[in-house]
Amino acid sequence: MPPDYVDPAPIALLEDARKHDQVWAEIAPRYGVTAADPPWKTSLSATCECLAAGGALASLDRRHAEDQLARSIYRDVSAPERQLLALAHTMLRRGLLGEDDLARRMQAVRTRLQAS
Repeated sequence: MPPDYVDPAPIALLEDARKHDQVWAEIAPRYGVTAADPPWKTSLSATCECLAAGGALASLDRRHAEDQLARSIYRDVSAPERQLLALAHTMLRRGLLGEDDLARRMQAVRTRLQAS
């Protein structure tokens, strides 16, 4: 199997996020935010760079996996969210992140948003 291959089978946690249309363009107005880019975009880019620099996920492999997932299960998702879902999907499939840990982190973000 090539190093840039990622199993495209849906992941329930990510499917739930995808199906609930949690896109920045729809969320931002609810919280009075007018920024064009989501606040997590910078962290996403930094995470990708750190994964590559640390040797955990080469940039080219990540991009190929992202392209593969964008053509399949995330084709109906807008660009910044698609990149985020593809990275999470790739990290989960490669064992770089656990699904329980990701679920806890997603809940923490959801709680902070709902408290504001």
